[in-house]
Amino acid sequence: MAMTLHARRAPLLLVLLWSAGCATTGARGLSARTAEPLAWHTTADGVQTDITDLSQWWTQLEDPILTSLIDRALNDSPDVHIAQARLRQARAQQAETAVDLWPTVTASGTGSTRQTGNRVFAADGSSSVVNRVTGSYGGSIDASWEPDVFGGTRSGVAAATADVAATEAGLYGTHVSLAAEVAGTYAELRTWQARLGIALQNEASQAETLELTGFRAQAGLVSTVDVEQARANVEQTRAQLPSLESNVAQTTFRLATLTGAAAGSLTGSLSTAAALPPLPAQVAIGIPADTLRQRPDIRAAEQRVLAETARLTQADTRRYPRFSLSGTVGAEVLTGAVTGGASVVASLASSVAQTLFDHGRIRQQIAIQSAVQEQAVASYESVVLTALEDVENALVAFEKSRQRLESLNAAAEAARRAALLARNQYSAGLTDFQTVLSTERTVLTVEDSVAVTEGDRVTALIQLYKALGGGWTPARTQTGATP
Repeated sequence: MAMTLHARRAPLLLVLLWSAGCATTGARGLSARTAEPLAWHTTADGVQTDITDLSQWWTQLEDPILTSLIDRALNDSPDVHIAQARLRQARAQQAETAVDLWPTVTASGTGSTRQTGNRVFAADGSSSVVNRVTGSYGGSIDASWEPDVFGGTRSGVAAATADVAATEAGLYGTHVSLAAEVAGTYAELRTWQARLGIALQNEASQAETLELTGFRAQAGLVSTVDVEQARANVEQTRAQLPSLESNVAQTTFRLATLTGAAAGSLTGSLSTAAALPPLPAQVAIGIPADTLRQRPDIRAAEQRVLAETARLTQADTRRYPRFSLSGTVGAEVLTGAVTGGASVVASLASSVAQTLFDHGRIRQQIAIQSAVQEQAVASYESVVLTALEDVENALVAFEKSRQRLESLNAAAEAARRAALLARNQYSAGLTDFQTVLSTERTVLTVEDSVAVTEGDRVTALIQLYKALGGGWTPARTQTGATP
């Protein structure tokens, strides 16, 4: 058990050790505020602290359509493509930085040809022109290298490597957010469809009541006031239908955009109303240490601390001398000349440079980078605290929505019985029409609240999975991301 806890805290310990190693450069370590609690403060029915794989948490909802939509989004969404391109860029920049550790070798070549003509006179007085062609050809190889005596270049490479890791964690975070957004939008769509179905059912029931009042008015049992009130009740319900249908269409368009498709491409496949994804009987969320290890935004913040700490070390090395070595090997060949031949030249030089006076520029650059490193540490602490808050909020929302749903289901059942009794009593002339109207409106209101709360409960579970950092796998993240 002790080994497990140490393994879970390895990322945090890595940052602490790095910060301690750079204490001479003014690097700030992490404070005790980032220490994770041993257990969650909020408890919820059906939620366990067992460790589970959250990489594809949506499969636990057992909805094939939702699974298909999330898979399409993770493969085709422009947001994923952008994040993958950023990762390729970061890797290329890291490779470019590492080049400075090695010598630079260049080759050059020269060549020239010259033709001269001389008039030569013979003894008989005649003359002729004699042409002479001379040439000069040469080549050289130049090499230069700045030995990384004080580790400045290595620190730059370490910073670039941490940048790559932070960018990769950003890609993980894109997968987490995208999966949660698709699932949340899908739950929203099913909720709108359920509310539309409830409104249609209540409209049909209210239309039957309107027909009943019409018959009773024709029989002279009630006045036309009851008929007009019944008609107004029906029309009020019908007035809600266009708004609900609009929300269904807009949510469908949003799902298509999230999956990287045109807005209307999913209208046909999602037009048929379906139930919300069923909730699993048990939800395993692990302990706070698991969340701190799993969440990509914490990983990214941690790597940014490492990167800025390495850059602080790099800035500090500017106070020390810089060494350089250079060498040249060249050859030159002369042709056509009386003294033609070949020559070889080689040279080797070394130099050392030290800044003696710069009005404190280097010192201020170190101070600037130290402040940047402190910001990265503070940002890490903020991300950790926000992550813990996100989980607690999601747990509260999940549990309270369950309690609210239990009460609303009981209220809906009572409202439906009351509406049926009111209609029967009205048909028998035992109650007035106001009672019928009141009970019918109550049924519509409570059933609509039930549908909304059911959607809220699914959404709360989705937000819980997102807060726990679920929704990414290294294998999926590498798709299309390797340069």
